[in-house]
Amino acid sequence: MELVLQHATLVNGRTIDIVIANGIIVELAAAGQGKAETSIDCSGLYVSSGWIDLHVHAMAELAPYGDDIDEIGIKQGVTTIVDAGSCGADRIDALQERAAIAKTRVLSFLNISHIGLERVDELSRLAWLDEQRLAAALNRHKDFIIGLKARISRSVVKELGLEPLTIARKWSKRYGLPLMVHIGSGPPNITDVIGQLQRDDIVTHFLNGKANNLFTESGQPIEALLAAIARGVRLDVGHGTASFSFETAEKAKAAGIHPDTISTDIYRNNRMNGPVYSLADTMSKFLLLGYSLQQVVMMVTEHAAAILSRPELGSISIGGAADITLFELRQEAKRLVDSEGQERLAEQHIKVRGVVRDGTYNAC
Repeated sequence: MELVLQHATLVNGRTIDIVIANGIIVELAAAGQGKAETSIDCSGLYVSSGWIDLHVHAMAELAPYGDDIDEIGIKQGVTTIVDAGSCGADRIDALQERAAIAKTRVLSFLNISHIGLERVDELSRLAWLDEQRLAAALNRHKDFIIGLKARISRSVVKELGLEPLTIARKWSKRYGLPLMVHIGSGPPNITDVIGQLQRDDIVTHFLNGKANNLFTESGQPIEALLAAIARGVRLDVGHGTASFSFETAEKAKAAGIHPDTISTDIYRNNRMNGPVYSLADTMSKFLLLGYSLQQVVMMVTEHAAAILSRPELGSISIGGAADITLFELRQEAKRLVDSEGQERLAEQHIKVRGVVRDGTYNAC
């Protein structure tokens, strides 16, 4: 199948035609010059490489943290989702089987607890941290699992404190995979948690408004955060129901601390009832905070693709896969709400209009 996206505007302002054949971008032509069997008029729309949501929960039957893959993927203009530890070794096979038939590309962080999110205190018993099961799962899914996930907050680890993170650190080193670490209410103390993270690890929920967060009351980043950034630790938003604060995000931006990636921590309830709703809404919150459209889009394309060690997913280029998100920057007011219940009135917001995945166009 041949397809051309005509008069599409890149986030740098350049307008082009994108010609696609057999799922591959074959030409980037001057606007109005691209030819193909099927054409889509993209006048007034922006295009970027397909959005990547680095933190979702895509195991539909898990409660409360679950949703259907394509509901949080291509139906929202997101061509790649990364499940952030919904599954441990017990369920990862089932997630991979569903991913194989979904329209959305799916990758996964493997929960270090073999039970995964079957319950919300999955790291509260050492018996649930089984290296033999973990190693077998990693061996079965080498191209699907891109890292390990550990949720290190009081409600998850209970009396075990830092011990699950110490185990995760050991396994990360042994199997050569980065850690994504969820932070939240303490204990453990946030300084002790961040101190264990190394280059290419990811701290998610870094803009939460809880007491155990990464910024002082005066808005300064704690020393442990600055040291972690210097070591090469990545910062992910992971908005979620309880993990994004406008006020914390303002403190971070004022201090020169910026996200590497914008992600949603989306699942059925916060997709349907808020405060997340979509990756587009989460991105719009960063426009409201004063980031440029180009900066925001890079956080869900080029930056996310680099973290996945799949840079080809983060660019529109000849010979690359035709995974493309089409969206509009609407100049109209919209109320946006953070995880603390604080509302802000945005003067503009991002609205998805369509997505190309494997060369096939889907309206959104």
